[in-house]
Amino acid sequence: MSQQHPFSRPVRLHQVGVGVTRVLEADEAERKAIARWLDLQAVDAFSTELTLAPAEFGWLLKGRVKAEVIQRCGLTLTPLPATVDEAFTVRLVEADEAGGGEVEVSLEDDGADVIEGGQIDLGHHAVEQLSLALDPFPRAPGAEFVQPEESAEISPFAVLKGLRTGGDASET
Repeated sequence: MSQQHPFSRPVRLHQVGVGVTRVLEADEAERKAIARWLDLQAVDAFSTELTLAPAEFGWLLKGRVKAEVIQRCGLTLTPLPATVDEAFTVRLVEADEAGGGEVEVSLEDDGADVIEGGQIDLGHHAVEQLSLALDPFPRAPGAEFVQPEESAEISPFAVLKGLRTGGDASET
């Protein structure tokens, strides 16, 4: 069973007409769910302004996602506040209903998202854009990874290799 998306705002394609603009803001429960979904310590603010309009190739979703989040340092696990303010554009195409729902993808395709069920979930796209804007490897200032020194102990695998060849493990 798949987990329900934390911030869903579906729009049926027949409601779009020549275009729609929506301003969406997540409430406290939705921000907590987004934080869990994206493995963040917290999402203190999350909003987006989106414009969805028909285009020559399908649909065009343009918007800006704004958020105040708290990530964890990948090395020290200390909280790292981050501000996101990113503009984005997503191309959308409908699945070919007559072709059994299959969509042909070519190497030249620049990654249009597929619309299924005659609706576009604006909230889903907004959270996706937030996840793409986050630092995938956040580090606290001054945090550095230090390679541990190799131990002088003989590895168990070297001992086994020595037994197999009849030699001394310390010779390898």
